[in-house]
Amino acid sequence: MTDFSSALGIAASGMRSQADRLRHVSENIANTDTPGYRRKVVSFEPLRGTATEGGVQTGRVTLDQSPLPQIHDPGHPMADAEGNYLGTNVNLVVEIADAREAQRSYEANLRVFDQIRQMSSSLNDLLRR
Repeated sequence: MTDFSSALGIAASGMRSQADRLRHVSENIANTDTPGYRRKVVSFEPLRGTATEGGVQTGRVTLDQSPLPQIHDPGHPMADAEGNYLGTNVNLVVEIADAREAQRSYEANLRVFDQIRQMSSSLNDLLRR
């Protein structure tokens, strides 16, 4: 049964990590038009020293250091003396692709979680006979 518990923990850690990643992607999408906003990038690292050895967790959230585009709009409240302000480095296509990948990874971990639960239930039924 400990193998089942371990596998459930690994799947759950994957679901938590992908949910966290999806939250940051959502923040990026929400700030697509926010001047000066830098895209948040989530990394993953192994989860060690716990009952879910082999699991995953989100690492530090970093800001994308690619250059912010300079936008010319003299009427914008954040424009400088030349009429320019810094835009955002969020690419909506990249964010949508990241969101889809996070969603599919979450769903895959959920299917693993359900399969393990079904196998455990079947095993318990067999042991009761």
